[in-house]
Amino acid sequence: MTQRNSRIRRKNGGTEGKEHLNFIALGGLGEIGKNMYVLEYGDEIIVIDSGLKFPDSELPGIDYIVPDISYLEANKDKILAIIITHGHEDHTGGLPYVLPRLNAPLYGTQLTLGLIRNKLQEDLPLYHPDYHEIRAGDVIKIGSFTIRFIAVAHSIPDGVALSIETPLGRIIHTGDFKLDSTPVDGRVTDYGAFAEEGDKGVMLLCSDSTNAERQGFTPSERTIAATLDSLFRTYRTKRIIVSSFASNVHRIQQVADVSARFNRKIAFLGRSMIRNVELARDTGYLKIDSRMIIQIEESWKYSDNQLVVVTTGSQGEPFSGLVTMSRGENKSVELGEHDVVFLLASVIPGNEKLINNTINRLFAQGCEVVYEKEKNTHVSGHASAEELKIILNLVRPQYFVPVHGEYKHMVRHSQLAQEVGIPQRNIFLMDNGDILTFSRNNPPKKYGHVQAGAVIVDGNAAGSIKSEVLKERREIAEDGVLVVGASVDDRGNLLAPVAIETQGVFISEDSRQIFDELYAVSERAIQELAGGRVNIDALKKAVKTRVRDVLRKRNSSFAVILPVISVKQSGYYDDYSKYEKEFF
Repeated sequence: MTQRNSRIRRKNGGTEGKEHLNFIALGGLGEIGKNMYVLEYGDEIIVIDSGLKFPDSELPGIDYIVPDISYLEANKDKILAIIITHGHEDHTGGLPYVLPRLNAPLYGTQLTLGLIRNKLQEDLPLYHPDYHEIRAGDVIKIGSFTIRFIAVAHSIPDGVALSIETPLGRIIHTGDFKLDSTPVDGRVTDYGAFAEEGDKGVMLLCSDSTNAERQGFTPSERTIAATLDSLFRTYRTKRIIVSSFASNVHRIQQVADVSARFNRKIAFLGRSMIRNVELARDTGYLKIDSRMIIQIEESWKYSDNQLVVVTTGSQGEPFSGLVTMSRGENKSVELGEHDVVFLLASVIPGNEKLINNTINRLFAQGCEVVYEKEKNTHVSGHASAEELKIILNLVRPQYFVPVHGEYKHMVRHSQLAQEVGIPQRNIFLMDNGDILTFSRNNPPKKYGHVQAGAVIVDGNAAGSIKSEVLKERREIAEDGVLVVGASVDDRGNLLAPVAIETQGVFISEDSRQIFDELYAVSERAIQELAGGRVNIDALKKAVKTRVRDVLRKRNSSFAVILPVISVKQSGYYDDYSKYEKEFF
């Protein structure tokens, strides 16, 4: 793999012996999440963000998806820094997988690094990254790159855009942003900094495309305050359960503010929620009177109209606080008709089923659930079309690459760029792995491609998204599994009756007759091959074929069939162990 990427790298320059700069996306193009971008100049590389993406129903049991960093691993001695624009999971969630493999210095703002530190202490307690804290307005030099950090408003505090001066020209990467004139923390997007960089001349703009399809302007985060005030008045007598992202400090602040106005105490539930709230309060990003906060174990002391519980689980995460409540499995909170649940987050694509199942369980518990869009319970943190055009006009880039969005979002963003006067020939719609190469005195071109797929993470294991394991999981999930167990001697003779077990296999009403036939064909398949030296592969194949034929003929079932064959040797040893058990 290293050799392959090295060959690609020499080829894609296209200007051997000449100075050139490569822009590569390893994730974040044509998708929501998994953001990772690379700038490569000579023997120097900086990486922007390292995010994850949540799996959809096609990836059963998978925890999350991260970028394939094969190219970076092949060139890790050239990596000078990983720079994180803000603390959301789609920009930081890949770090537990990426950092130990690259071991590069990590740059970010105070809150961003704090959230990352909390995450890594849980996932990699023995790993200690090289942290470098920066602030909006700072200008630092890393190798040949001079980087200015620009304040941007988003749905999490302390986000930054990057203006990166390279030997071949200036590149601006916006990160996630919106032009919120009244943000909760008062930290607005720095229009002046964008304009200043535009006046200096910008070679390339890479800008957030998430809301490019939405007309007008994204509403201010402060509009949530009016919604919350109305909801608290409407449900004055009920206990209020609020579910939000643990990293959405602005939203938590507004819940705390309205709780104070209605004289309610707040209890935080969920490990990540508690940890992030403590961090945000310690660093001054979250301001809540200590007298308002109670431990969840003490919530029974307060009447319903005196309490707000803030928890995780807005995306239906299986072990989150809200989901365990909805299942009646939470030891601290038992839901009922005296409760109302506010879901203060939008649905991440792929999580629709999890969220709907959670909402249904909450209603079944007797709760009132507020989640409809008409209630204005969520405001996007991403710029809409008019805001994107404002940034394009402020920066006035020579070239433009839309990033961070599905392909339709990137196409719409490229159309907005053309509306403000950027020629179509200067706009590059790229795929993950494409290399956009800038050369001195030559127009940029896409040269070649590096490996930039996706890696699935399941527990502590990571592997290719094309893994056969996923195919097997889907088959088992759809049709169940039937296991045929048999014990034979080294001549293939049955030593005991065949055993059959099923999980998730639908058997029609005449199941006894079908099972009798399955036992019979399994034993017959084994007996027909008995008499010579036992051949495990032939036995498994014969059993599998006969059982499949019966299931499909009698039951229209496509269950996964797993023969399990044990071989007992007759007093001697050769290539087999005393007992051999094989699965497939």
